[in-house]
Amino acid sequence: MEKILVTGATGFIGYEVSSLLSLRGLRPRLMVRRPVRGMLVKSLDAELRQGDLKRPESLHRLVQDIDTIIHLGAMATFESYHKVRSSIVDGSRNLMSAAIDAGVQRFVYGGSLLIYADQTTPIDQDTVPRPLSGYGKAKLEAETMLAEMARGAGIRFCSLRLPHVYGAKSLLFYQIRKRRLIFPGAGNNIFGHLHVTDAARALIEAAQTEMQGTYVIADDLSCSWNDFFEIVQNFYPSLQVIRLPKALALLATGIVELLLRFKTTPNRYSIDAVASWNLDLPVAADTLTGVLRLQPQYPTITDGIPAVLDDCVAYTWQPSNYDP
Repeated sequence: MEKILVTGATGFIGYEVSSLLSLRGLRPRLMVRRPVRGMLVKSLDAELRQGDLKRPESLHRLVQDIDTIIHLGAMATFESYHKVRSSIVDGSRNLMSAAIDAGVQRFVYGGSLLIYADQTTPIDQDTVPRPLSGYGKAKLEAETMLAEMARGAGIRFCSLRLPHVYGAKSLLFYQIRKRRLIFPGAGNNIFGHLHVTDAARALIEAAQTEMQGTYVIADDLSCSWNDFFEIVQNFYPSLQVIRLPKALALLATGIVELLLRFKTTPNRYSIDAVASWNLDLPVAADTLTGVLRLQPQYPTITDGIPAVLDDCVAYTWQPSNYDP
């Protein structure tokens, strides 16, 4: 039976991938960096292993006897390039090096839509990347490096450039459940979205087929943040969305960055985060069916958001960024 390793298994998207693999009887191996978060996945039919992308010596035993890697582990905050590079770029290099030594055959990477700049037309497979944020630059650098390393070693490499992925375990819905959300901007910009179940299905599909290369995916209807929040409020009217002017948000996050410049803990309130929330990043329709031949379970946010709110009933989850 094919053996799959998932990094970032206790994170938002990684948990969904791990859960689906477990339900399919594939008993994946899950990399857990912080042992306390292993509690979140201990109920899955999976093999738990401790590992750290920044420590190459911990990775070699992690990849032994592995056929396929789905790589989702990295710092998930929109901070400056120098803060995220070691996790996203160096950590990915360490993992691929270990994978090459172990004879891994397939490597799937969770890429990001933030490798693109503002777009007036929907992003498709031919759109040229031009990242503006430190996070986007690091994600593109890692993707390019991984593709080159895989090509040299004969490993089949696929990167899925994911849009805004939403679900009950996302940081956004963690804030929505608190019934008050501060949005840094007017909210009129258009963004691609994807329900976490469809994101996980897409990553698994890429891991189990002959796909190679880099692909943009999203659901079938990109929309503004205002449209997104309106649908949430239709089903969850107690949500209050406070729209902070972009200029004021940039000033406030600039002060926060200055105060936290010597801290090593993740900063969720950064200048890059404000800039990223305000990008126009629409995605062409039919990417899941066109690229992966995969019918989306939630074709648009109209289908997906009510399902997420159902998942939020009597539910608790601690996003990784809130761990000490």
